[in-house]
Amino acid sequence: MTTATDISLMAHLMRRAGFGATRDELEHLIARGYENVVEDLLNPSGDRGLIPEDVIRRYHVDQSELRQLDGAGANWLYRMISTNAPLEEKVALFWHSLFATGYSKLNQARSLLNQIDMFRRVGFNSFKDILVELSKDPAMIIWLDNNDNHDGAINENYGRELLELFSMGIGNYTEDDIKEASRAFTGWTLRNAEYMSMRAMKDSIWPYSRIAWHFEFRDNDHDDQEKEFLGERGNFDGDEIVDIICRQDATARFVCTRLFQFFAADEINEAGEAAIEQMMASYFESDYEIRSVLRTLFNSEYFRSDEARYARVKAPVETVVGAVKLAGSYREPTLGVNMLANQAFFMGQGLLQPPTVEGWHEGVEWIDSGSLVERVNFAASELGNPDNPGVRAMSERLARDGGHTQSPEQLVDGCLDLMGPIQVEDNTRSAIVAFASQFGDINLEDEDATGKVANIMRLIASSKEYQLA
Repeated sequence: MTTATDISLMAHLMRRAGFGATRDELEHLIARGYENVVEDLLNPSGDRGLIPEDVIRRYHVDQSELRQLDGAGANWLYRMISTNAPLEEKVALFWHSLFATGYSKLNQARSLLNQIDMFRRVGFNSFKDILVELSKDPAMIIWLDNNDNHDGAINENYGRELLELFSMGIGNYTEDDIKEASRAFTGWTLRNAEYMSMRAMKDSIWPYSRIAWHFEFRDNDHDDQEKEFLGERGNFDGDEIVDIICRQDATARFVCTRLFQFFAADEINEAGEAAIEQMMASYFESDYEIRSVLRTLFNSEYFRSDEARYARVKAPVETVVGAVKLAGSYREPTLGVNMLANQAFFMGQGLLQPPTVEGWHEGVEWIDSGSLVERVNFAASELGNPDNPGVRAMSERLARDGGHTQSPEQLVDGCLDLMGPIQVEDNTRSAIVAFASQFGDINLEDEDATGKVANIMRLIASSKEYQLA
């Protein structure tokens, strides 16, 4: 028999390892068992359940070529909303946040989506594999100028950020290490840069649009002389630099801490630190495999405890996708989907357009007076719309579980349960009950009942607790 504890734990997992789930989905997952669901999430296979690309393109011409920012962002949101492999998309979003690469410099969204495809392909693999693929990624090469990094005339941009922002953090390397890493990545460049420059002058849309760049290693532009990096000496190339980086304790702590803060909690207390230590042990035991690190996190005592529930502020993309999934909207090509990407941008997180190479400042920094209004208004509009299939389904579920006629208290508690479960403060619950009391006892078979339920959900979506994951 499914218990409230089972529902709460599975809902917690799906908010963190995905973008939330409906009650029917949660009950199906509970039948699989928590550990089995974790394995399913970590090992996605088969059909992803996505809206077919050819169908999307019939409705959205801008998503045929995906060179522009708004269409590309909307296309990724379609995947997040419809996928049955949510952790695959969530991990891609994590790497996009950590290895922040933006449209402003590339002027080519397709190349950014190619990078996201790469994160889907290798995002669960060894951190070494991920860093090597990142170093070969054309979008990153342009973003951090490694195409201008030459034997005898190094550009330190990528070498610096590789150590500072992507793997180890400040204080764990020297300026000389940056220079030596940069030397090792000379010759890692673009194969068709000259042709792309020529195409860009014409900026032709048809028939070939902005053709994406490709990686090339140019041996004649690579510095193959001896280097000294992080205390080791040899004729290192980029692969060997990455291997040395991944062996460092500082790298294990950096990666595991960032994963913990993205998937578990914004703040790290003593119990959280113990979980990070377990993750670091898994990192080394598995040869730096991210899948193993996440398995350790999701199965940890800390993650499964009440302490970890609602311990993160939802990122804007999580807010948008979570509300849409619960409301049941955008499950098929829908005109206006570009506004979803815009909504996340208005809340402070523009997909494919991080503010700097440092990415976004997360946690409580997602919230300010302007972004909070956007978050509340968007969630309230989605969950307060009685025409949305998910809202109608929750109204029907309330009637099935609690009876056709319910008091304001019953109805509010039922809505809180189906929308989370969400446990709000007593004064918040009292305010929502006071609002619902204006309707009196509600007969859920009445024609206007779903509208009344939607208004209660609209108010819950405005609560502080709804903003947390």
